[in-house]
Amino acid sequence: MKVEILSVGTELLLGQIADTNARWMSERLAAIGVDVLHRQTVGDNVERIVEALGLGASRADVVLVTGGLGPTQDDLTRDAIAVFAGVPMVRHPELEDMLRAKFRAFSSNPMPSSNLRQADVPEGARTIAPDRGTAPGLIVQLATDVTVYAVPGVPDEMIEMMTGTILPELSARTRGGVIASRNLRITGMGESAVGEVLTDLFDGSANPTVAYLASMGEVKVRLTAKAASIAAADELLEPLVRVVVERLGDVVFSVEDEPLEAAVLRLLRSHGLTLACAESLTGGSVSARLTAVAGASASFAGAIVAYTERAKRDLLGVSQATIDGPGVVSEACAEEMAAGARRVLAADLGLALTGVAGPEPHGGKEPGTVWVALDAGSRTNARGFRVSGERDRVIRWSQQGALDLVRRHLEGRPLPASDPTV
Repeated sequence: MKVEILSVGTELLLGQIADTNARWMSERLAAIGVDVLHRQTVGDNVERIVEALGLGASRADVVLVTGGLGPTQDDLTRDAIAVFAGVPMVRHPELEDMLRAKFRAFSSNPMPSSNLRQADVPEGARTIAPDRGTAPGLIVQLATDVTVYAVPGVPDEMIEMMTGTILPELSARTRGGVIASRNLRITGMGESAVGEVLTDLFDGSANPTVAYLASMGEVKVRLTAKAASIAAADELLEPLVRVVVERLGDVVFSVEDEPLEAAVLRLLRSHGLTLACAESLTGGSVSARLTAVAGASASFAGAIVAYTERAKRDLLGVSQATIDGPGVVSEACAEEMAAGARRVLAADLGLALTGVAGPEPHGGKEPGTVWVALDAGSRTNARGFRVSGERDRVIRWSQQGALDLVRRHLEGRPLPASDPTV
């Protein structure tokens, strides 16, 4: 079965909100063995929605529409489906009664008459009664044997109708099977370099398939298999996972789609160690990533954000000789900050980051100059590197470099060398 997802809403095209609905739908459809081969996004315009429906129906068995079912004038999905199917709109009295009852339950004010638009349904369509919201879902069977499902754009309402009605119906129509993926996460190696190492696997992939997804400071290698069951898919995936890890080596920090901060905390727990941070250019964002992981308090002692020279000296014990000599963006400063964080917060390990996020130089150092250091008491490791690009990119790569330094230390991995230009 081939499904096409059509997301409706001008706000999606303007970038005002992210299309999390399409992602959620794709994940759940894959889990029941349904292929999503295309996704479209279209604004609130009847003509363009009709055009998108036609394209979807020409290449899929099911067109799954999300958004545009509300009560306002720009909610046009119902109208567009009726135009596409060549049928009139019909008012459903039971839906009108449902809307009035729902409105009475949460408001003492009279229901605006515009809400009754949600009781209008393309002739012959089935409806999906809403529990959380007021917009009914729609199921339209076209003469071409293509089925159009339409659900609200509000995520909770969409999920309710997908899990309660649509996924069970589609699962019953498929011949069984699942689509399963394993995401291997990599830092310290660019997408093109990863691709070169895995070229033959990508070129020869059929089932499982190999794909790449790059983001700032990280690359994902996605391995996907289609099989009769999760267990059978895992049997196909596991040998390929081993091959990829063997080829890429220690740049792979997770084979289970685990974020780098979660991997670091897992390793800290397994070693029974605690970590403290001292952050300058990253402004506390490394600590924010760590504390966003549930259970972080078992291994994360805390953080000191020391942005100024005075804060580095008074809070972390960075020497005036270091400040006046190599400066606050230096190997010596990073090492002293890491030692200070470990000492002040009584942790087993101290992690420090200092550098120039930009856009202007600082202390004679160019934007993108970064030093990270890890103090383990008897041993200190520091690494300097350069990051090109805008401020947010410098900060993200700095976070990754610092967390990966901790990860490598805890795994007993070789530590990456400093950039000689720093």
